[in-house]
Amino acid sequence: MEFPFEQEEKYGKILRTFLPDVDVEELKWHQDLKDRKVKVIEGDDWLFQFEDELPNKLLTNQEIFIPKFVWHRVIKGNTKLVVEIVELD
Repeated sequence: MEFPFEQEEKYGKILRTFLPDVDVEELKWHQDLKDRKVKVIEGDDWLFQFEDELPNKLLTNQEIFIPKFVWHRVIKGNTKLVVEIVELD
C-alpha cells in the first residue's frame, strides 16, 4: 500500500513529510488505531479537519491530539508539510 507521504521513525517518534505536489485525492479521511499527538514541524497553508468540524490552519509548533477511531484529514497547502507523530498507548 502506497501512502501520500514519506515517513521515518526515530526514537519512538514518526516524522512524516507531505510534499507540495501530493495529489489531493490521496489525502483521504481516515481513523487511527491509537491515540496520537501530532506536532507541526514545518508547513504553510495546510489545514487539519476533524469530522463535523471546520478545517483549521496548521501552524508551526502547534500540537494536536487525535483520539483513536476519530475521523480526520489534512488538506493540502502550497509547501511541504512535516509533522512529528507520537503514538500513545
